[in-house]
Amino acid sequence: MFHRILRTIDYLFGPEKAQSIVLQVLHAIGYIPAGRWLLHKIYAVEHPSLEREVFGMRFSNPIGLAAGYDRNAYAFRELSSLGFGFVEVGTITPRAQMGNPRPRIFRLDRDRAIFHRTGMANRGLEKAMSRLRRPHEGTIVGCNIGCNAITPAESQASDYLKVFRNLYQYVDYFTVNISCNPAFKNHSCTAGERICEILAQMFEFRRGQNQYRPILLKISPDLTDSEVDEVTDIMLSSQLDGIVATDSTASRDGVPSLPDSLGKSSIGTVSGAPLTRRSIEIVARIYERSKGAYPIIGVGGLMTPADVQAMLNAGATLVQLYTGFVYEGVKLVRESCRALIREEANLQ
Repeated sequence: MFHRILRTIDYLFGPEKAQSIVLQVLHAIGYIPAGRWLLHKIYAVEHPSLEREVFGMRFSNPIGLAAGYDRNAYAFRELSSLGFGFVEVGTITPRAQMGNPRPRIFRLDRDRAIFHRTGMANRGLEKAMSRLRRPHEGTIVGCNIGCNAITPAESQASDYLKVFRNLYQYVDYFTVNISCNPAFKNHSCTAGERICEILAQMFEFRRGQNQYRPILLKISPDLTDSEVDEVTDIMLSSQLDGIVATDSTASRDGVPSLPDSLGKSSIGTVSGAPLTRRSIEIVARIYERSKGAYPIIGVGGLMTPADVQAMLNAGATLVQLYTGFVYEGVKLVRESCRALIREEANLQ
């Protein structure tokens, strides 16, 4: 039922407005007594074989919601009640930013993809903090953090640190988003140094805290194999806790239905089925180079339960959905969990 309602709203209002309406509806359900409990009873799949111990936290299942859906931490508790093992909010930047003019999210149904050009629109740190302060026991919340578009490269580390410090006590882990940062688009020889500069200040702040918050790095699927190796080596040689692989792609390969108006010269990225193979390849490469010693969150092109299983088989510890959730709704979470239960039973 939820999926049919979602598709109807999407058809009537367009992808971005539909997403906003769904978040508002879920948020409203959260104010109904036992509303989140009812969502959980209807949609969530629970089984001991789904549980994962990662970063010292117990995940009820390994399937999370990726950043980008609940950009402003508006309905993360209700989204968790739909059966996700964890929810990542953001990307959150220090100051609110409007992003690019609308329309800026387009469904490409023939390619099972979405074209994005939001420009990391969000309502900023203060608004996110006011919402993340609310109790969310039983919901694992990650926070995807970035820098403002107008921040010069030499000041970007301060932007990341500001969001990190202010939200440290309110979320369970952080994802440092460099994949959407224009400073890293050309993958120059100084990219590794800039990444380490951003991370170093976070590591220093974390050392002085009573609570430990895992820090992960989110990377682009457009990295070359050697660049993936470089990022993995940063993880191996630093206090980084893991990698989120991958984000959406700037490539137009595998999206023949992309209109000319959104063609090669247009700013924007593609998520969904065109990413599946490359995302899984990158996760497998990171897993092999790190010898499976670090958690990897696999994301990008997970459109079916089989895709979820393939990503886990490649070495992902946890996975995240975005475009698959937009297309398939809660059904994809539920069916993926059931498939994992069957897989575990077959192995015994």
